[in-house]
Amino acid sequence: MAYLLRTLLFLMMVSILLTVSTAFGWLKFELGHIQMAIPAFLYTIFIQAFVMFYFIGVARLTKNIYSILSTEGNLEELFEQAPADLTPYKEKVVKFSQDADRCKRQTIPWTMLMLILGMIAFLLGGAHDTGMVAKTTHSGVVFGFIASMCIGFVRQWYYLGKSHTLLRQLKTLFSIPDGQM
Repeated sequence: MAYLLRTLLFLMMVSILLTVSTAFGWLKFELGHIQMAIPAFLYTIFIQAFVMFYFIGVARLTKNIYSILSTEGNLEELFEQAPADLTPYKEKVVKFSQDADRCKRQTIPWTMLMLILGMIAFLLGGAHDTGMVAKTTHSGVVFGFIASMCIGFVRQWYYLGKSHTLLRQLKTLFSIPDGQM
């Protein structure tokens, strides 16, 4: 899943950079930057929601497993034959849970900032097109959006790798099939 999300993030960056390059006149297409911005930003909303829910899901899975271990109820969900001493499992799952929460905390604020600045830039672009806002106002917010997108992209890329590794280790520890959350 992390590889799919990384591919989608890369395509998001390419689509936004193509839109910006068209706006600056660096590239010439039949479509103007306004026509390119609409599907590019809709795609950005989609992929950011997808990435955000991936991190939320990984964190939730680790918390659910820790809850099962700490209450020692429904252990059959994790083990065919539950061991007598669950301490090593609890220690590992606490570490996994902390790492999953860290991944979520390090990426979701950038996702939200990216979406908010992108929406404001999109609306200010329409306001500029109708003559209600100066071009510099729209451009300034777009530059902020691009900066948050670049920082968010790097953080999401890095923490997708960390979450992917964490998820593999967690599933290996409890022999959970790859297709199951």
